[in-house]
Amino acid sequence: MSIQIYGIPNCGTCKKALKWLQENGMDYEFINTKDHQPSREMIQAWVKSLGSQPMRNTSGHSYRSLGDQKKNWTDEEWVEAFSKDAMLLKRPLFIKDKTAVLVGFKDQDEVIKEKLGLQH
Repeated sequence: MSIQIYGIPNCGTCKKALKWLQENGMDYEFINTKDHQPSREMIQAWVKSLGSQPMRNTSGHSYRSLGDQKKNWTDEEWVEAFSKDAMLLKRPLFIKDKTAVLVGFKDQDEVIKEKLGLQH
C-alpha cells in the first residue's frame, strides 16, 4: 500500500501524523508542498474526493489574506487558489493509491485507520 503525506516539515500536525504512522508501522512518503507544489490536476482530484471545504487551511496567513469573497467561491475557484498557493491546503493531506482519503489529523485512531484502510 502506498501512502503519501503532503505537508511541510515544520508543521506540528504533520510531525504528529508522521510519528503516528511510524508508531503504527506504516510505510509512507512525505512530500514537502513548499518544495513540490502539487499540480492543478492533482488538487482537482483531491477536491473531487474530499471537497474544497475540508481542504482549506483556515488558520494560515494565506487564507486570511484572501478577503471576504472567498466565502462564496466554488470548488473550481478553490482549486485555482490551492494550485497557486499550497499554504492554503490544510495539512497533512493523506493520499492512498493516488486518492485523497484524509486531510488534517484530529480524528480518533480508529477513524484514521479506517480512512487509511488499516482496519481488518
